[in-house]
Amino acid sequence: MAEKDQLYHDLIMDRARNPRHAGRLPAFDLSGEGDNPMCGDRIQVYFKRDGAEISHEARGCAIMIASADLMADAVAGADIAQFSQLRSAFEAVVNSGAENPSLGALNALGPVSEYRSRIRCATLPWSALAQALEGAE
Repeated sequence: MAEKDQLYHDLIMDRARNPRHAGRLPAFDLSGEGDNPMCGDRIQVYFKRDGAEISHEARGCAIMIASADLMADAVAGADIAQFSQLRSAFEAVVNSGAENPSLGALNALGPVSEYRSRIRCATLPWSALAQALEGAE
């Protein structure tokens, strides 16, 4: 395994085993959920507009949990327009495998592009947050 691939693999496994944003926020304004019955992934995302805090309760594969946690890092402090841009850029990475320097650690999920059935695992948290943010508009 190439050094960069190993770093990405280690990052995904670390975030899946030790998510930094797991659990329900004590107070939140919006929530959204996602479910992938094909593989059993389930996620609930909690978002607090004041301070832009975000957390998740995720059950499923390592890719989905790592994606949720890395997403929380990326969108902290972002507004709805910025979230939409991040989501589009992230989806381009997981669909093409091409890195986007502006996404930083989220590029670790780019290799899922080689496994079409896993793309939904990576994008499920983003869909759940989009659902939550629809309530803010």
